[in-house]
Amino acid sequence: MAGWAVMFPGQGAQHVGMGRSLWEASGSARQVFEEADDALGYRLSDIIFDGPETRLQDTEVQQPAILVVSVAAWRAFRSAVPDLSVPVGFGLSLGEYSAYVAAGVMTLHDAVRVTRLRGQAMQEAVPRGLGGMTAILGLKADQVESLCADASQAAWVQPANYNAPGQIVVSGLVSGLERVEEAARAQGARVVRLPVSAPFHSRLLVPAGAVLSKALAGIAMSPGAFPVMANVDAELCQTPQEAIPRLITQVSQPVRFQQSVEHAISLGVQGFLEFGPGRSLSSLVKKIDRRQKVANVEDDTSLRKALELVQGPGYNS
Repeated sequence: MAGWAVMFPGQGAQHVGMGRSLWEASGSARQVFEEADDALGYRLSDIIFDGPETRLQDTEVQQPAILVVSVAAWRAFRSAVPDLSVPVGFGLSLGEYSAYVAAGVMTLHDAVRVTRLRGQAMQEAVPRGLGGMTAILGLKADQVESLCADASQAAWVQPANYNAPGQIVVSGLVSGLERVEEAARAQGARVVRLPVSAPFHSRLLVPAGAVLSKALAGIAMSPGAFPVMANVDAELCQTPQEAIPRLITQVSQPVRFQQSVEHAISLGVQGFLEFGPGRSLSSLVKKIDRRQKVANVEDDTSLRKALELVQGPGYNS
């Protein structure tokens, strides 16, 4: 299958000033920021460009902000290569919404409003301070799963992100996380407690799924121009009927990013293009399969480099 897989980042990729050079250089990107401001009823673009950082870190602001920059990067790129073959898209957590906007399943107007609600619901599902997330580096998936099962006898904790070989994030109640961290260190792993305020992608977030169910039922969605791989099972979704149930359960189920990349590779893609702030997903792809071509688009400079890559000798429209 010729063409490039497109992918979109999740929370944590944000920084003040992201997307500004795209806004300055691309009319398509500028239109995205303006449309989002109109949809939300306040100038999200001002917070994205000028901060303050503390406001951008609020989950209900952070989620639509990253989505907006990601979609702006995508549209700036797409306007330059409108005929480029895209066989599949996917994202990391929040990034799945960006992928559905890029595919045309969901409008930008609806997506920024839903992701604001999603951020609120995810934060409110568990009181601050009770839950969190930790990255476990250097253990295999079955080892981490076993540690979580043991710790959960005292306090719930589970795998939340299967990012790459030897890189798994766990999520749950703080006392459970502490047990997993201690046991993982004893097995030689490196552990990093993440700067998040809730146990995302754990069963503790089921109440957030109920909020999303109501929100998604109230918007119009359409079949996509290309399929999007769902976080929960790495299956291809191209219709609202396929996407909606998976988006509802996504907040309380593990993100299977590694499986999504492996599925895309099995489809024969030429490489992976990341749209949005940072290049964390590009780095993960290289950890999964170092042979893969990757590029990211987050500003005008990286946009030009990505266009050079896809329009090179192997260009296939």
